[in-house]
Amino acid sequence: MYLHLGNETVIKTEQIIGIFDLDTSTVSKHTRDYLSKCEKNKEAFTVSFELPKSFILCSDGKEQKIYICQLSSKTVQKRLLSRKDANL
Repeated sequence: MYLHLGNETVIKTEQIIGIFDLDTSTVSKHTRDYLSKCEKNKEAFTVSFELPKSFILCSDGKEQKIYICQLSSKTVQKRLLSRKDANL
């Protein structure tokens, strides 16, 4: 299955490791350092130019990607759950 994040960005739901709220998760210096490292290594992608509210960590087993998204983590989670329910 796929999940639409906006602005023509679609990710495979099987690759999602975590959905994180930027306001609460970036309180930790470790998370801020991790996001900075990913941006420098070109592993972070901005979905929209709007104010970012969440980031989604994905991996295909070989490489990891982070999608910085304008949607709240709750909205992304609801979209993910509604996709799973629709395919049951």
